[in-house]
Order: sequence, then structure tokens, then C-alpha cells
Amino acid sequence: MSKDYLFHAGEATVFAAEGQATDAMPEILIGRTDGPVGTAFANMMAQSKGHTAMFAIRACNQLVRPATMMVPKVTLKDSANIELFGGVVQAATADAIVDCVIDGIIPREMVDELCIVALVWIDPRCAKDPNLDKRDMYRTNYAATKLAIERALNNEPTIDELIANRHKIKHDMDDWSA
Repeated sequence: MSKDYLFHAGEATVFAAEGQATDAMPEILIGRTDGPVGTAFANMMAQSKGHTAMFAIRACNQLVRPATMMVPKVTLKDSANIELFGGVVQAATADAIVDCVIDGIIPREMVDELCIVALVWIDPRCAKDPNLDKRDMYRTNYAATKLAIERALNNEPTIDELIANRHKIKHDMDDWSA
């Protein structure tokens, strides 16, 4: 793990339970507040229509450390999706970050010097699904966020792994290449 904490990127996908559209696919930037991640974080304080950015909080008055800005990867067109983003997904993201500190993935002594930008996926079908399992949505977002942070700080996958898998692994949506 690089000790400079200037700029680390990670992602993870955790799939939903059968019949749910609650797959989680966060993309994480974590770095020092006085570096490029800190600059990106500060610039996200301005809102963009349909992409409401918000802090990851565990509850009112419980902003997580490192401070984390969550931004949806899809346009949130209605209050139901915004409520899922600012409820279940926000709670899962915040809990994963605190647990990363507890587990030593994020060094405790660095929490006030680091910040996180988390791009978060919410399938637009979730809010209208009468059988939405919010526990599954929490599970997938918690696990994927924690894994993405761990991968970011461990610089995973390594370039050697990517090269070794170049012709062995295809993109999950790939039905066009040989």
C-alpha cells in the first residue's frame, strides 16, 4: 500500500439476491484532503440536477471520517430514488467506511487527512419495485463499498493481474469481442 495516500481508485461489484435490482457497484477515490481528491471533493459541494451529492452520514449529526461525498452514477428523477440514495445506500456506505477504520483498512490516524468520493449505482427500477428488499440493498452496498476501499488502498487489481487476465476475462456485458 502506498503511504502517500495522494490518489487511490478502487471499484467493486456485489450482486443482488435473486429477483432484486440491488446490485452495488461503487467507484471510490480516496486521498489526502490537500491533494487532487480533496479538490474534487470540495468541487462536488455544488449540486447538479439529478445527481444530488451528499455526505455519507451514519445518522443526523454523524458525518463519517474520512469525510465522504456520495454521488449517484445515474440521474435520480424522483423522490423515491433520492430517498433510497439518502437512506439505505447512505447508511450502508457510511457503515462500511467506519468499519474500514475499525478493521484497519483505513488508518485511524489518517481519517482527518483523507477524504473519499464515492460514485454509487442505484438501479432506477428499485424505487418502483413493490418487492424491494432494502436489507439486500444495504448488504450489497455495504460489502461493495468496503471492498472498493480496500482495493483502492491496496492498488488492486495490480497491473500484473490485469495483464495475466487480459485474454482470460471478458467484461460482464461483453458479447461482441472474440
